[in-house]
Amino acid sequence: MQRAALFRGGDAQMAAGDLGELLVPYMPTIRVPKSGDRVYKTECAFSYDSPDSEGGLYVCMNTFLGFGREHIERHYRKTGQCVYLHLKRHAIEKVPGASGGALPKRRNAKLFLDLETNSDLNSEDFEYEDEAKLVIFPDHYEISLPNIEELPALVTIACDALLSAKSPYRKQEPDSWEEELQASKHAKTLVQLDNGVRIPPSGWKCSKCDLRENLWLNLTDGSVLCGKWFFDGSGGNGHAMEHYKETGYPLAVKLGTITPDGADVYSFDEEEPVLDPHIAKHLAHFGIDMLQMQVTENGLRDNDIKPRVSEWEVIQEAGVKLKPMYGPGYTGIKNLGNSCYLNAVMQAIFSIPEFQRAYVGNLPRIFDYSPLDPTQDFNTQMAKLGHGLLSGQYSKPPMKSELIEQVMKEEHKPQRNGISPRMFKAFISKGHPEFSSNRQQDAQEFFLHLINLVERNPVGSENPSDVFRFLVEERTQCCQSRKVRYTERVDYIMQLPVAMEAATNKDELITYELKRREAEAARRPPPELVRAKIPFSACLQAFSEPSNVEDFWSSALQAKSAGVKTSRFASFPEYLVVQIKKFTFGLDWIPKKLDVSIDMPDFLDISHLRARGLQPGEEELPDIAPPIVIPDDPKGIYGLTVSSLDIDESSVMQLAEMGFPLEACRKAVYYTGNLGAEVAFNWIIAHMEEPDFAEPLVIPAFGEVASSGAAALGAVGLDNQPPEEMVAIIISMGFQRNLAIQALKATNNNLERALEWIFSHPDLEEESEPPLDTMDMENNANANILADTGSEGPRIKDGPGRYELFGFISHMGTSTMSGHYVCHLKKEGRWVIYNDLRVCASERPPKDLGYIYFYHRIPS
Repeated sequence: MQRAALFRGGDAQMAAGDLGELLVPYMPTIRVPKSGDRVYKTECAFSYDSPDSEGGLYVCMNTFLGFGREHIERHYRKTGQCVYLHLKRHAIEKVPGASGGALPKRRNAKLFLDLETNSDLNSEDFEYEDEAKLVIFPDHYEISLPNIEELPALVTIACDALLSAKSPYRKQEPDSWEEELQASKHAKTLVQLDNGVRIPPSGWKCSKCDLRENLWLNLTDGSVLCGKWFFDGSGGNGHAMEHYKETGYPLAVKLGTITPDGADVYSFDEEEPVLDPHIAKHLAHFGIDMLQMQVTENGLRDNDIKPRVSEWEVIQEAGVKLKPMYGPGYTGIKNLGNSCYLNAVMQAIFSIPEFQRAYVGNLPRIFDYSPLDPTQDFNTQMAKLGHGLLSGQYSKPPMKSELIEQVMKEEHKPQRNGISPRMFKAFISKGHPEFSSNRQQDAQEFFLHLINLVERNPVGSENPSDVFRFLVEERTQCCQSRKVRYTERVDYIMQLPVAMEAATNKDELITYELKRREAEAARRPPPELVRAKIPFSACLQAFSEPSNVEDFWSSALQAKSAGVKTSRFASFPEYLVVQIKKFTFGLDWIPKKLDVSIDMPDFLDISHLRARGLQPGEEELPDIAPPIVIPDDPKGIYGLTVSSLDIDESSVMQLAEMGFPLEACRKAVYYTGNLGAEVAFNWIIAHMEEPDFAEPLVIPAFGEVASSGAAALGAVGLDNQPPEEMVAIIISMGFQRNLAIQALKATNNNLERALEWIFSHPDLEEESEPPLDTMDMENNANANILADTGSEGPRIKDGPGRYELFGFISHMGTSTMSGHYVCHLKKEGRWVIYNDLRVCASERPPKDLGYIYFYHRIPS
């Protein structure tokens, strides 16, 4: 059947008396959605079509998947499902009344589709009308709804259940990102008193009890009052609620949560947190400029530190009139609420030709061979996102004003720019405790998470993540014996330390800090910010310098000794990703960011960092593992508490900041061998249901240690059987148990190297456990990488070490737990800024303030 005939739309109406008979053959395929079913009635599984789109959305009455006009035939051919619910939202121009105003003209008084209002249309001039009808394939018979009298009861119930079903992205957990806030009914018509109230930039306190925390600004009269029951449950006397009961003023914003992205708003009348689409205007009424506001760790604004030249203004190029960009490759991505880290990374990823070819170039094949539920397929969702960004279908320039009236006379076609990554984010964050939340995340961690998924879901003969992969040669030297060990590992990011000691404006920094402290003490406006200027060459030098190895055990001395380690590139990647290690911890263990300016080069040559391997005259360290220390009196260590153990307190505090019990955090760090907060976090996730999860750490007697104590610390068991603690940690990351055991055996129960081994053996993930005799490889990371891959080794694209900058991701804010991400990319010879939905030509790209930089190799 030709497409033109298939979508002729409405010329195949059936007589009312024949409806029941017509549906009888299809009744077994029509289902009523149950509580656990996901109903996709707002977005196509293969594209970003929705009921707002010109062709509407077809929802399968059996699988409840949604499909746009271009993709409905594929699902029909693949499944044979014939009955679909077609949903369409129409934008209708209001009819002007005698007084010049617009008069409502609705056929339906109710908008029954849970969709966002199209922001490109003026709500004063347009209104919306929803339409639903059943469509039967392949003849495209249409049955308008509601038609309760003529339809079988099952069909009516199924249609009603589908239309009333909640979004598939909503979860039961209250802190899940999918639990989206709704716009308050008071936001549009909120009355604000012209009483001259202006809110100061700091020093807030409750006007009734002088409390200085958990403060709420009433958006009607500007009263600052304490809360009690809202959001985080922090202390207060409930004066904000009392004020509402006295005045009826419905909306309040929590002071300290205001950023350029929004703020926490509560509706007393609706009794829930809400969105205020007009929050910027409502705050400006009281003299608050959202662009100047930031959230700090204690909930107070950080404006005192970053006036006028704040990174928020510089990175977003505020104050400069930027020209919007439209067309293929210039499509924005909607911020779902702290999802800007995802937006920035995906814009950079799909600017790379290898990813474009792998997913968008293979789009027909990926879609045709997708599983029955394409919403749960990684390659399908990557292809969908890539096509949405690169096709230009969702990035069209606005029409000329003289054409609008002509178009409106016939049929209004809503202009829809940008895409919403809701389905993509829901899938790739599934099961991940951080990325599935509504909290801000580290873009670097998300980049590695994405690369991991790309590795585990091959598409075609080439893996696009190969362009980032490189080998690092680590040279470890015993300072006493002067003997060395060379190992290799796989990496995807070059992490550059910030050489603060090399700042070229130290005198200015000292003067600024003195003035800032004086102004803070006197409660005066802060001085103009002075940002540390760090030469890039100093950061590169710091990367190449030797670093001390803690608790180094020398196999030459058979004892602990001083050791140093240097890192070099055993191969150079096609695309070099450079992360500036700006995030650190203060003396109070609060995460913070180094606000520095680094003169990142447009052209980078790191050829001098090429690894050279074992040099003439160097002697290798013996390949001997550290011994197991058995105490004379094993029972003497029974009852040993955490206070007498060597535990990385910085990792403990990172975990405690996330809200986990302190003792549980210490156990996690101990049992993962001080390998860092991220590894310990996975241990917590795997053990948090255990009854003694929060009990103090007590080391058992030696006889009980073999499987969970010393072995958990990475010591070699008598039979080299991996400890269950480490196996559980790797399983918690999504890998199979057999693969976890195999990796630990191959790396002598070294957790960090085991993870590297897994990433270098993607083909083994689905296989059963093949026993490996790897005792000879226990201290040779290169052998681990090459195991079972023959002479080929890991897939790398080695070449010259000369690169050119083509993109960077910048972070605004004080830590990875807050703030905002923006991406700049160089396209067609000019820089473009991608700030969520806003895509514009960049006038002053802030290359010195970036967090992650993307370089591509210059052909030799």
